[in-house]
Amino acid sequence: MRKVIIISLLSLAGLQSYAQEVSSDLKELINKSFTYFPRFSELEQSVKTEEERVTLAKANGLPNLTCSAGYRYSHPVSEMTIPINGQLSTFKIMPNSNYNTGLNASYVLWDFGVVKANVESAKRAVQYAKDNIEYNRAQMAYQVAVIYYQIVYLQKAIAIQDSVLAFLKANKEDTEIKLKHGDALRYDVLSIQSTIDQENNTRIDLENSLLKQYNLLQYSTGSTAANGKDFDFMQANENKQEALNIAQQHNPEYTLLKDRISQSEAGLDISKKAGLPSLSLSASTGFANGYMPDLNQFRYNYAGGVTLSVPIYQGARARRQRSLAQSQLKEANLGMQTLNNTVQNDIKQAYTDIESNQSRLVNAMEQVEEAKEAQKLAQSRYRNGTGTNLELTNASTNVQRAERSTLQYTYQLCLARLELARVLGTKYW
Repeated sequence: MRKVIIISLLSLAGLQSYAQEVSSDLKELINKSFTYFPRFSELEQSVKTEEERVTLAKANGLPNLTCSAGYRYSHPVSEMTIPINGQLSTFKIMPNSNYNTGLNASYVLWDFGVVKANVESAKRAVQYAKDNIEYNRAQMAYQVAVIYYQIVYLQKAIAIQDSVLAFLKANKEDTEIKLKHGDALRYDVLSIQSTIDQENNTRIDLENSLLKQYNLLQYSTGSTAANGKDFDFMQANENKQEALNIAQQHNPEYTLLKDRISQSEAGLDISKKAGLPSLSLSASTGFANGYMPDLNQFRYNYAGGVTLSVPIYQGARARRQRSLAQSQLKEANLGMQTLNNTVQNDIKQAYTDIESNQSRLVNAMEQVEEAKEAQKLAQSRYRNGTGTNLELTNASTNVQRAERSTLQYTYQLCLARLELARVLGTKYW
């Protein structure tokens, strides 16, 4: 009957925690980490970098405009001899000193979509960089939540340790009174004091671990305090059959992998356009000398034309680029199968941990009640002189063990729910 009541209480607590959101204190710490932790500034800068690559890729499709000025001295130069009035005269048909200034423009009229493909590839890289921020946020949220609940666990463990020490100290006082009346041995007092010293060392270890968690909290969020009191993380999603589909839709690892596949597809599209012809327009205008009849006179000139460039041999680079791009795309698609297997296993492990910890928690809570009842009886018998110190010590140890087990299973249940939320891509911040 007692176990049924405990199970009912656990179920009710689970429904209440499912209805509630994650504590505002945890949400605040997680969101602080997004602005405090330097990694996110780096990731945001990477987005800006990729956006610059998009601008650069678009620039490859814009006209090129250059201004030039030059001088060239040539010798010898072509000459022409013709008879004039019965005499042979020699004329230069180009000057030794050549001067020119000009404004030159070029524009690719047709490139079979090479520029467009490169722009699209750059845009997909921007999307990957943005999704990478969300992925790192999910990872950071999980780490902060683990630290947060580790602090709650250690605080509760210290509270249990304090109750153990308080009981031992009260037991020591009772034993010292019995020693004065000749009803106890000096050995009993020393034995209790030795146990107190051991438990004090355990408390020091717990405090040291708690301090380390606060240091980690400050490292991650910049905060030095967490106000969590309970393992109040949301109840696990009960729809096991749809868990993988939920993860595929919301887990940021899937988003990143889809981005990788998208980038590989863009790379394959670019490789297919390698080695294709291009049609370019060019035009220039300016001033130059070297025109008849006065070769040294600066004269205005202009020119324009169209150029068709057709690659004939490139050492099979285009074919090899396509082969490489196809291999990269296949690798990315195979990565989806690997991720599915990993996530499916993580989901099963998380549900197994949740169910096993729930079952163990029921037994542990029942053991706590039984151990406390036994401790009361042992303490009463000891004070009345019908029990021994050994009986009381054993009863106290059983209570301590049961309370620690209950705390441990509650903590592990919270972590299992947190792990499941991470795998499913639940956004709890």
